[in-house]
Amino acid sequence: MKILLQELFKGKKLNSEEAKLALLSIGKGELNNALIASFLTVFMMRGIEGQELEGLRTAMLELCNPIDLGDVSTIDMCGTGGDGKNTFNISTTSSFVVAASGVKVAKHGNYGVSSGVGSSNVIEYLGYNFKGEAAVLKSEIENTGITFFHAPLFHPAMRFVGPVRKELGLKTFFNMIGPLVNPSKPNFQLTGVYDPSILPLYDHVLKNNLERYAILHSTDVYDEISLTSDFHMYSHNGIEKLSPADIGLNSLKPKDIGGGDTVEDAAIILQNILSGKGTIAQSHVVAANAGVAISVAKNVKVKEVTKEEKSRVDSLTSYQKEIELRKLDQQLSRLNTLRAINTGELYTFRGKFKMLSRDYGMGK
Repeated sequence: MKILLQELFKGKKLNSEEAKLALLSIGKGELNNALIASFLTVFMMRGIEGQELEGLRTAMLELCNPIDLGDVSTIDMCGTGGDGKNTFNISTTSSFVVAASGVKVAKHGNYGVSSGVGSSNVIEYLGYNFKGEAAVLKSEIENTGITFFHAPLFHPAMRFVGPVRKELGLKTFFNMIGPLVNPSKPNFQLTGVYDPSILPLYDHVLKNNLERYAILHSTDVYDEISLTSDFHMYSHNGIEKLSPADIGLNSLKPKDIGGGDTVEDAAIILQNILSGKGTIAQSHVVAANAGVAISVAKNVKVKEVTKEEKSRVDSLTSYQKEIELRKLDQQLSRLNTLRAINTGELYTFRGKFKMLSRDYGMGK
């Protein structure tokens, strides 16, 4: 490693195999903390190349405890973190809405590193017990539509890196790798990045490894659709720059999507949104991210879906609109009566009912 570090300090770029072997050495506990910190620092100073990221990802997947979920098609939803925006847990909340739509979600997450509240913090606070057994995780996704992979249970090699990352207290390439190394290797992925320079790197990796995907970055530096600005989306369909208006939603202010100061605050916000008690801004930002995930899983374009639905609504007679609203109202009543375990389903119908009422001009 010392020889490799000397070459890296002189500007050497690693090929995929060299990057893979270097991280395998770290993950097998062959290097001391000083060498690990030096290796991380190289990429903090000069950035990372696409082939290097590919090699690092390959190493992490070789080192992980893999999970086989069988023939079920799944999507992962997570971001790099590191944007420093202190939003509520948008991707975690959106995951439940996506699962409620019928798309199976295999979510990969961890405790917060650059922020105090990661997806694992919230899920654990709400009473979920992290699991590592394939049969249990498979049962969860078959019966509820969603399961959760707590990264430390599946990436034991990270125990050699964790202390160094904590002492550094800075973003490293592990912020980039995390969303790329789901141990179940999902078919689809929605992910967000804090740095626009990462967009083409992720695009390079995901286009070679997944059926369909979308990578998000809001121009005011959020690692998801924030609705506070335009956003870039790299996907299997190409590259787009979209505005909130392009997906049928209004722009928001940063304060509208704040996450509070504690895990308890984050958990309360998540529960409020999924039970239909969130603010309009919170509901809309969740709908935006969930909508993109669903479009990836179902292989439709976000803008096309918006235009098709608007055209369909415009063509309906007043009587047809009334009938649709009554049907949705009946579904809401049924879900409210049953107190459905899948609160995301209830939220989805409630949001659709409100949106249709507004668009149909029915006064609700």
